[in-house]
Amino acid sequence: MEKKDIISKLPYSKPFLFVDEIVRIDEDGVEGEYTFDENLDFYKGHFKENPVTPGVILTEVMAQIGVVCLGIFLLNEKISSISVIALTSVSIDFLKPVFPNEKVTVISQKIYFRFGKLKCKVNMQNVKGEIVCSGIIAGMIV
Repeated sequence: MEKKDIISKLPYSKPFLFVDEIVRIDEDGVEGEYTFDENLDFYKGHFKENPVTPGVILTEVMAQIGVVCLGIFLLNEKISSISVIALTSVSIDFLKPVFPNEKVTVISQKIYFRFGKLKCKVNMQNVKGEIVCSGIIAGMIV
């Protein structure tokens, strides 16, 4: 499956699509990138005079690249369109802030994929290669 095909099968659109590019993907994991546009709506109020990307958005970027893109790749031809995506568990440590216009790289390593559930160790790095957040995310694609 082509990387562009995976992105086209994501059940998201702007402004809630947080995948710019899939750099690498195989049955063991995925690496992808996203750049936070300074005009995204949440920056207007989080925080006044010093916008920072909310942790829930960082988690969503990690989930879209690290779990959903990988899940689509693993299911390959068995899925034509996704009807339901369910986040089943998440445990993330936030270590550094992410600011408007920052580009991040998400690296996900599959822990297991069985009975329709995908669990991955996921980390997000900034352009300096520093880990900004990391953790475990699991979900199901139906």
